[in-house]
Amino acid sequence: MIRIEDTDQARSSEESARGILEDLAWLGIEWDDGPTLTLGDGREIGSKSRAVGPYFQAQRRALYDKYLMQLVGSGRAYPAFESSEELEAKRKVAAAAKQTYRYDRAAYATYATPEARLARMKEADAAGEGYVLRFHAPHEEIVVHDRVLGDVKIAPGELDDFVIRKADGFPTYHFAVVVDDETMGVTHVMRAQEHLYNTPRHVALQRALGFRVPEYGHMPLIFNPDGSKMSKRDKAKVARKALKEAMAKEGSVTAEAMATRIGATAQSLTDFVAAENDRLDIAAAVAAELKVPLPEIEIYDFRKSGYVPEAIVNFIGLLGWNPGTKTADGKDVEKFDLAYIGEHFTIERIGKANAKFDRAKLLSFNGDYLQGMRDDEFAGRFMAWCGENEPEVRGRLEALAPDVRAGLMRMARPRTKVLRDVLRIIDFALVADHAIAYDAAAVEKSLTASGGEGMDILRRFRAALAEVEPFDAASVHSAMETFASRELPPDAKGKANLGKLAPPIRVALTGTAVSPPLNEALAALGRERTLARIDRCLQVVR
Repeated sequence: MIRIEDTDQARSSEESARGILEDLAWLGIEWDDGPTLTLGDGREIGSKSRAVGPYFQAQRRALYDKYLMQLVGSGRAYPAFESSEELEAKRKVAAAAKQTYRYDRAAYATYATPEARLARMKEADAAGEGYVLRFHAPHEEIVVHDRVLGDVKIAPGELDDFVIRKADGFPTYHFAVVVDDETMGVTHVMRAQEHLYNTPRHVALQRALGFRVPEYGHMPLIFNPDGSKMSKRDKAKVARKALKEAMAKEGSVTAEAMATRIGATAQSLTDFVAAENDRLDIAAAVAAELKVPLPEIEIYDFRKSGYVPEAIVNFIGLLGWNPGTKTADGKDVEKFDLAYIGEHFTIERIGKANAKFDRAKLLSFNGDYLQGMRDDEFAGRFMAWCGENEPEVRGRLEALAPDVRAGLMRMARPRTKVLRDVLRIIDFALVADHAIAYDAAAVEKSLTASGGEGMDILRRFRAALAEVEPFDAASVHSAMETFASRELPPDAKGKANLGKLAPPIRVALTGTAVSPPLNEALAALGRERTLARIDRCLQVVR
């Protein structure tokens, strides 16, 4: 089941909710109950949900109000009218006395009966006066039976009178999830260990409302390799570090100048540099301006980078859990899919220690999945990825002849760890043959030096290349070796001097001193485009 916990109106939007659903669908994680999501192929997920919705908490306020009034009527909740300034002043007094602040229940004592509290609430509602509702916490031991960590006990008096409805009329997370778990029939709650000390509050509310208590299991958190907690703030940290380095290196890079370049206010940028805000929009804009990659944190980030869902599911499945199964040679099983997880998952195999997010291992997993694909499947995945992230590149690829496009994909796949790598590998082929820009240093080194030796080699090899048949990678490589052995002096080891032949071809092909393996690159371009590029180079370079 999926439900959208959107009671924090300032941080919730329809767009972000849809993004969550689309990411889950992309991973292959579908839901029986929850909001309906229509996929690009017209298939719907969640359209046959049970009648326990709506699945957006913001649409369930009438239900929450019913149970809130039940607690007020039974004396287990009460209105409180203190302002945030008044509460902050009390916290400062407690801090000065080196004490932990606890709400003093002054509001509870002021309105001594449920009837008086209800009357005061009605009066405040009519006058538009803001207030919150607080839970009257019980003075009793609360035990959480945790399936992962064991029993967690809270001594009598440790729970404070926490807020269960905010001044804007929306319930807090603590209250809403308790009502939802009960009314939606949730039997197991598996969540991060950072929620562990919220759970006694939920159990106390369940007791007060007469609800059953689901089975709880608090799973380990995911940390970076350096031991810091993995979070969205990691993006801000990377962007901030890059900006500070740029400011230290170049006097022209200031907070004010960067703010102007990215369209932010000078104050917001100054605060960002000082780590007084971690705004993700600023982090993304700074990173784009400085051409610094940000770490992938959310599923969307990994999708955009070109990871495939199989690798993400497999890798995350191993964070804090293992199936406890062995391969035929006695090693722990590490490669599996969703179906395997569904068959082998047990709560008892969840670890207690926090997991570390090993990006190198994830990258290796992803590369393995890509290398295990058929050529046509790899090409299809890349084209689909381009459709979402690089539509212009997709358009250029679709304009190529099918055999050229297939050749580029075959060339790229063995060198690809994430789908975005393909862009770097094939970018030379996406430039029009007549639009190759020649790097001056590469031209000087590989073509015009020594009286134009490279140009002469290129001209002579062009004639040999025109006769290659079939024009595939193996034949091109053979032609290169034959030409080098017959037309060029041997290398230091007495072998065909491909090191002298390759640089002129590479510059003609890409305009730079960098390219994929030449025989594969030439074969992927095809005879006609390869000869066209060599001809242009011979005409343009002087």
